[in-house]
Formats: sequence, structure tokens, C-alpha cells
Amino acid sequence: MLASSLDHVVVATDDERIADCCRGFGADVIMTSESCRNGSERCCEALQKLGKRYDIVVNIQGDEPLIEPEIIDGVVMALQRAPDAVFSTAVTSLKPEDASDTNRVKCVVDNQGYAIYFSRGLIPSNKSGKVNPNYPYLLHLGISGFDSKFLMLYPELPPTPLQLEEDLEQLKVLENGYRMKVIKVDHDAHGVDAPEDVEKIEELMRARNIQ
Repeated sequence: MLASSLDHVVVATDDERIADCCRGFGADVIMTSESCRNGSERCCEALQKLGKRYDIVVNIQGDEPLIEPEIIDGVVMALQRAPDAVFSTAVTSLKPEDASDTNRVKCVVDNQGYAIYFSRGLIPSNKSGKVNPNYPYLLHLGISGFDSKFLMLYPELPPTPLQLEEDLEQLKVLENGYRMKVIKVDHDAHGVDAPEDVEKIEELMRARNIQ
């Protein structure tokens, strides 16, 4: 099943090994510069090289192989329905065992579904400094939807203090005063953030008969 909202899917990479692998199964590949500092800048360069017009560009990170088509469509729809936002993304429930893992990015949103902040630390925090088992913490997923005009602007914005401290590219969006729409989804698989995650993902793929 494919995401119905996507007109064109390409793999953007600066690594010929990845490019060769993807071409092997028929993917459309765009080679990008090694100077891209993050996925957002890589998407911007890929869009420029495509030479086509799109209203929305979705960055599906390569380390999120089990993102469902419904989540992709949801991220696109969220941006379409929020004209005051330039960026959209998805979150799911954070597992208690991932609370202190800095590879699992956490998110807090306002009561209208717009992002307030992202952090590698546990947010929100409390006076005890311990995980509250009754609080619905949110885990950020590796998917982003961009207004294409804003995506072209993104690389021109200088790096921001919070972005650099947390090493999270989406914080540059918030620090510059732009709005980001967030959808909550039910997603039980996390990304491949460390070598030990590969086996977990492969087990899930075998269980779901995904090749």
C-alpha cells in the first residue's frame, strides 16, 4: 500500500553505496552534496535538482523504514489544513524504557496541536526528576512535511542556539518563529537510531512479512 498523497518518491543521498542499492530495486535516486548539514537541507537540494513544482515536500528519514502510509498522508493533510504552519510532523506515545534515551526525541505540543519544543531529554520534566508513569509523553517520529517555499528558505536561515545544543534541525523552525503542526499517531516501531536497533526492526519486518 502506498501513501495516496505522494506524487513522486525519490531517494536523496550523498552516498553512492546507498544510491546503488536503491537503484537495484528500481528507486529514483538524486545525488546530493556532502555539505548538506541535515535532512531538511538535503530535501531542499533534491527539490532544486528535480526542477519541478510541488506544494508540499515530505522528508521520510531512511532510518524510519516502517512508517505507515497513513502517517505520511496524515502529515501531508495536517499541513494542508493549517495555513499558518510551514512544517508538519508526527508523534506517538513514548515507551517508558525510552524516557532517558537521547536518541529518542521527545516533543511537547500546545492545545491546538502545534509544536512547542523538541528535546533529547525528557520533556516535560517535573520536580522529582523522575518519569511520571501517568503522563502521556510523546516520541517524535522521523517524518516531516514542508511547505515547499519554506523548504527553499530553510538553508538560508542561520543555525540557532537550541538547534545546535540539541542537534535537532526542526528547532531552527521554531526558534525563527514559524509554526509547526503535529499529529498524534499509533505507531509501535521506532527508528534505527543505533546499531542494536537493526535487529529489532528486522524482527518486526519478519513478523509483518515485509521484505
